[in-house]
This record gives sequence, C-alpha cells and structure tokens, in this order.
Amino acid sequence: MLDYNHNASFADHINARIDEALVIEHARQPERDYLGASRLGVACARALQYEYAHAPKDETREFSGRTLRIFAAGHLFEDMAIGWLRQAGFDLITQKANDDSQRSHRQFGFSVAGGRICGHVDGIINSAPDGILPGVPALWECKSLNARSWRDTVKRGLAVSKPVYAAQIAIYQAYMEPVVPGISANPALFTAINKDTAELYHELVPFDAALAQAMSDKA
Repeated sequence: MLDYNHNASFADHINARIDEALVIEHARQPERDYLGASRLGVACARALQYEYAHAPKDETREFSGRTLRIFAAGHLFEDMAIGWLRQAGFDLITQKANDDSQRSHRQFGFSVAGGRICGHVDGIINSAPDGILPGVPALWECKSLNARSWRDTVKRGLAVSKPVYAAQIAIYQAYMEPVVPGISANPALFTAINKDTAELYHELVPFDAALAQAMSDKA
C-alpha cells in the first residue's frame, strides 16, 4: 500500500510506486507446488514444511519491493558472468532446446521424489580453456553477494561461509547426473560476484554425496 506521508521525499514517492508494482507482479505468479533444491539447505526443517504446505505467511514476511529488486539485480549479474566466461573461452550452456523446436529453449533442470523436489541449474560447462577445470561436464552456479558476504566467502570458502549454497550444489550434482552423465564426477565451478566492486571469486566444489543425501532426506 502506498504511504504518502508528509515526511516522504520525492524519491520515496517514486520508489513506493515501483515497489508496489513489483509486489503486485510477484503476487500474480503461481505458487510452487514443490520445494526448490536451492531451499533444501535451510537449517530449519519446519520452515521447509510450512513452505511446501503453503502455510499463510505473516504480512511482514512477504517479499518487499526492495527484496524483489535485489533478486532482479542478481539475475542481471548472472547474465553478465555468463557472458564473461564465454568470452574467456568457456563453453557454458545455460539452456537446452526443446525436442519439438530448436527455437524454443528452457533451463536445465530436474524433478524427483514424485515432483516434490525440483531444481534449475545456472549452467553446464562442456569445455574450458587450457584445461583449467579438472573435468567436464561440470555444473556452474553463480551468486551475486554484497562486499561483506563476498569477502567472507573468499576467506572461509563456500561450505563454511554459505552452507545453503553448498547444499544446493550437492543436490544439483546428484540429480543432474541422469540428465548430464558424468556431472557428479567432476567438481562444480562456483562463481561469486561482488556487487559493490565487480570482483570475481571462483571455487571448485567436489560432489559431496553425503550432503546431497542428507538434503534430499528433508523432502
């Protein structure tokens, strides 16, 4: 709801309009009837149960316009990273052609456990320049982080700094194996973009079968 209080600035009025439009657009999207693999690393199992059951959210827990803008910016950063890697010589595929039309494409993904777990990966690397990767095909996952979060990831590594992302990658490596044979045998490439400085961090993530199993058991 718009709030035209007398203390709001000119910019606040415009931002309120933008945020209201984003929230309305988001509310029109159909609810998922599955758990996204990116959510399985969340520590609270009860929260996942509520999410899967579509339990009513507190109004204050709904995504704000600002949060939706952050999500949108993350997609743009990911698109830029895809372009940079391709320019650097990586054969990075982010979509596959549908069987019925080479002009119609969709993101790589999977659906398991009777449709209760679904996921869509950022990309698959088929080849890399100068043998820089230990093996292909390899999963590619990308996140854009603020400076503080990015520095912590660089310092402590993905598994310690971002366990939810580590779980997401393990699940993807496990369940993409039937779709892309060999992908779980090769370390994934995780790319993190510093949203404040455009610095890039890359980390090889070997498949953690135990972590993938533990996360899958949550569903």
